[in-house]
Amino acid sequence: MSRRGAVAGIFVTGTDTGAGKTVVAAGLIAALQQRGWPVAAMKPVAAGCRRTAEGLRNDDAELLREALAEPPPYEAVNPCALEAAAAPHLVAAEAGRVIDVAGLAAAIRRTAAQRFTVVEGAGGWRVPLAGSADVAALARESGLPVLLVVGIQLGCLSAAQLSAEAIRADGVALAGWVACELDGADPRRAQQVASLEARL
Repeated sequence: MSRRGAVAGIFVTGTDTGAGKTVVAAGLIAALQQRGWPVAAMKPVAAGCRRTAEGLRNDDAELLREALAEPPPYEAVNPCALEAAAAPHLVAAEAGRVIDVAGLAAAIRRTAAQRFTVVEGAGGWRVPLAGSADVAALARESGLPVLLVVGIQLGCLSAAQLSAEAIRADGVALAGWVACELDGADPRRAQQVASLEARL
C-alpha cells in the first residue's frame, strides 16, 4: 500500500511488442489481490483497439480491468485508446491527436497514491508517444519502479540487456525481470533463461 504523498506500484515494460507484458501484469494483479492488497491497473496508452458501442476497446486493457476484484470504468484503465495497431505516436497523429504524456503520468501517480497500481506500458522501452517523449518518459514521470518482461525467443538476450541498460541509464529503478515463454517447443529455452540470469 502507499504512504500519504507516496506512490506504490510497478511499471511493466517489455523487450518488445508481444513479449508477454499483459500476462505478467494480470498475474501480478491476481497474486496481489490473493494476498489482500487493494490493486489498481492501468494501460495508459493502447494502440490496436476495436470499435464498440461504448467506444474504443483494447483486449489487453480489458484483460487487466477484468482481473481486478472491483473493475473501474474502462477509461480509468485505458485513458488513451487508439484504433490502429501501430506505433502510438503515428496513430495519434493520424487521428489528429497528441498523447498527453505528462497528463497520463499524473493520472498514474494519483491512482498509485491510493492503491498499489500495476501499469502496463506500450511495446518496448523506447516506443515513441509524443514529440521526444516515449514510454521511458512516461515511466520516469510516473515515479514507479520498472519490471522488464523478456519474451524468450531468438534475439532476446541482446534485447533484454539493452533494455535493462536503457532503463538504468534513464535513472529509473529496475525492480526485476520476468522471462515469458513464447514457444514451449524452444529447445534452448532453459539455456536462454540461464544466460539472462547470468547477465541481468
